[in-house]
Amino acid sequence: MGYLTYDGQTAEIQMDDRTLAHLQIVIISKLRRQESFAFSWKEPVAKGDGRSTIWIFPTVSLRFKFEGSRPPAVNEAWIDVLKRSINSNGGLQIVPEPIGSAAAPGSATATRP
Repeated sequence: MGYLTYDGQTAEIQMDDRTLAHLQIVIISKLRRQESFAFSWKEPVAKGDGRSTIWIFPTVSLRFKFEGSRPPAVNEAWIDVLKRSINSNGGLQIVPEPIGSAAAPGSATATRP
């Protein structure tokens, strides 16, 4: 499990490394263009099972912390879905990885943005 930490400790969001790697790609791509956006996620049952939203802008501190040492393979179809989400009026939302479109083991890794 990895973590996305927003503005120091204001929000710490836990998710699996694969999801975090894909979010990292689309978030950094957006911030490189100096664009702000909303990011929403579902809280785990232990935290009340609700939803949270933060406003991400280029000058805020973000930290992507991965538990595993190897970057996962990038699924370009998932990146495309996340890009559509981040550019929508509702902002970025974590969506499931498209079925049947996972990158093959050993293919490109999540070293880009």
